[in-house]
Amino acid sequence: MDSLGVAVAFDPTTSVAVLAFTVGGVALGTLSGLVPGLHANNFALLLASVATAVPGPPRLVGAAMLAAGVVHTFLDVVPALALGVPDAAMAATALPGHRLVVAGRGREALRLSALGSALAVLLALPLAVPVTELMTAIYPTVRANLPLVLAGVVAFLLVTEPTARAALGGAVCFVASAALGAYTLDLSPAAPLDAGGMLAPLFAGLFGAPVLIDALDGAGVPPQADATLTMAPRTLGTTAFAGSAAGAVVGYLPGISAAIASVLALPLTPNDDGARGFLVATSGANTANSVFALFALVALGTPRTGVMVALDGAVSSPSLASFLPVVVVAAVAGFALVLVVGDWYLRVVGRTDYRVLSLAVLALLVVLSGLFAGLTGVLTFAVATAVGLVPPRLGTRRVHLMGVLVGPLALGL
Repeated sequence: MDSLGVAVAFDPTTSVAVLAFTVGGVALGTLSGLVPGLHANNFALLLASVATAVPGPPRLVGAAMLAAGVVHTFLDVVPALALGVPDAAMAATALPGHRLVVAGRGREALRLSALGSALAVLLALPLAVPVTELMTAIYPTVRANLPLVLAGVVAFLLVTEPTARAALGGAVCFVASAALGAYTLDLSPAAPLDAGGMLAPLFAGLFGAPVLIDALDGAGVPPQADATLTMAPRTLGTTAFAGSAAGAVVGYLPGISAAIASVLALPLTPNDDGARGFLVATSGANTANSVFALFALVALGTPRTGVMVALDGAVSSPSLASFLPVVVVAAVAGFALVLVVGDWYLRVVGRTDYRVLSLAVLALLVVLSGLFAGLTGVLTFAVATAVGLVPPRLGTRRVHLMGVLVGPLALGL
């Protein structure tokens, strides 16, 4: 069946080939998720640029891309927790999650994130069909009024700040990042790698470098305690559901990140622990986005993420029957990898001189900026870093820096 049909014809030979490419995608997603500052969109577009050179039918190459994208959403929390350098989708989680690591609860934080992502996938699969049908009906109206929708999101983020000073600081950060996005997002500078342009330097500067700079004089990652979960199961489930619902917003509306969606979801969750709840909801929104974005691509023909852009370019008519099993396999692999690789990552970072490590990662971010956007990217990274240092000085949340995407989109730029 086409569109949202679910008819499946089982072919053992084809299934083995799909599994093999999926495993390859899992390996690539693990690598990209663990590299600090490597944005999922850049990685997906890099894969798309070499897809034609990969031997095999386009559908198999698409399976590898999708698996890499799903696993990336599980693993990108690891550098966000250990180093404070998040993928943009995990930007809001970086500091709350990092506080858990500093308190010795990093292993618990990893498991909360993995559970949030896994539960979100389980919830998103049955929700995706009715949500897609609803969004197909209302999408034209939403799209026509997108500036108003985005303005409402921005207003909500500001009014939920705890103080007037924090709200004013958030507004300043939003305007500054929106101006930065307006001037740089449309640039197409010559660069060694044609894979995503300005996204890497912008997000590395706004969300990664400032955390590393502020941590240069810190004590680094302390020894971590046991992995016991202190969040009530019912609260965990409710928060994961909120994250999955937020992932639907991310999957269908351009410009709304998983970080923003999770901020919108959190006030609706009965959670008394902000850091843990933020971690679960953001991880859930980030991963559920992979499911909803796939449905949006099939039903609406609109790729909402870098991974979907790459998939759309590699496969002429993607189908749910072909790719939903890939999502499930990749999610299971991502869950297991967070637990195994995440604990190891924390141990390695904890044994390393944190000042030296921070400087090394900062150098890596400069290199990535240059690879993806040339000298223009390096200069943009420097300016974005200066903007990214502002929120903690004004006592406001870093999520307002998502104005780099939301602002230009709301203004129709």
